[in-house]
Amino acid sequence: MLSAVCVGETMAMLTPVQAVPLHLATELHCGIGGAESNVAMGLAAMGLDTHWVSRVGHDGFGTRILDELQAHGVGVSGVEVDPERPTGLYVKVPAQESDPDGGSSVLYYRQGSAASAMGRPLLSNPAVSSLLENAALIHLSGITAALSPECLSLLEALMTEPRNGRIVSFDVNWREALWAGQDRSVLQRLANLADVVLVGKDEAEHAFGTTDEAELRRLMPDPQVLVIKNEAISAISLDRSGTREEVPALSVAVVEPVGAGDSFAAGYLSGMLFGLGQKASLRRGHVAAACTLTVHGDRGPLPSAGELAAILDSSDDDWAAIHVEEGHFNTRTGA
Repeated sequence: MLSAVCVGETMAMLTPVQAVPLHLATELHCGIGGAESNVAMGLAAMGLDTHWVSRVGHDGFGTRILDELQAHGVGVSGVEVDPERPTGLYVKVPAQESDPDGGSSVLYYRQGSAASAMGRPLLSNPAVSSLLENAALIHLSGITAALSPECLSLLEALMTEPRNGRIVSFDVNWREALWAGQDRSVLQRLANLADVVLVGKDEAEHAFGTTDEAELRRLMPDPQVLVIKNEAISAISLDRSGTREEVPALSVAVVEPVGAGDSFAAGYLSGMLFGLGQKASLRRGHVAAACTLTVHGDRGPLPSAGELAAILDSSDDDWAAIHVEEGHFNTRTGA
């Protein structure tokens, strides 16, 4: 079975049970959140032997994260438990009905977290080195680069080591709060070291100063493929050889957008690992994202293997007619 390793921080996530301002909340729901672990769970659901490498605190939040990942079929043998530093935490405050245009807000409590101490010494951990050596895919993101100098050094080490047949993917995952006062140009340098780069068109303006495809490819000439996620419109792959593929997004009755980008990454990357072409891999990403967009939470269940194969093999007209609602893939006529 093909193996994938995702490296990055996952935090405990607290959310008011009722859609009220934080200062009025009497109950907080505890979950977990992390881009790379979301991708790991998505890859595991896609049938890959998937592992998450990181650090957590020796606390209940850390245990919660490990338990949930294992419950989703993700290996955690490469996770170090820090006896002193805590597990990172963030509080997600939902949008208020009284201010619907205000949107949701996020408060981070991750400075000095166990994961922020990830660095090159992590690669000396025998469990971690074994996982990385046997991986067909190593998935990283720009979030890790912003956490600490040690985390940035870890990414640089992972991305400059000999590939030995492995693919290194890098999802930019722009987070404005993390890059305040920091040199964001490191994102371009890191992205250019990857084999596969994923970036939202909206993120590209912040991270690279442009949304122009040709300019983005000029800024990152070395990756095998650059994938641009154009929100609800389409996804575009730009091959190093100059080949361009664009696949329109599916029509979706969106419930919540959280986690859709990570699901897209899992779908697309699994397609590449299974030897699919760019069009099929992009479609696979759209399907996974659609499943997540139609549920509350960071992940939605995938269609059965047979239904997924039929969706991926559909004609362009049939693809355009698909509408996804509550996890069900139907034509827009309801047939």
